[in-house]
Amino acid sequence: MLEGKKIAIIGDRDGIPAPAIQECIETTEAEVVFGSTECFV
Repeated sequence: MLEGKKIAIIGDRDGIPAPAIQECIETTEAEVVFGSTECFV
């Protein structure tokens, strides 16, 4: 489903941070082009 897709990850500091999401995406054939953990208040 993600084969050949480019992924932008926006994680949440109080939730799931971007590096954790990126590790999951790296098990697929998608390419992570942007990853950032932000604080939403």
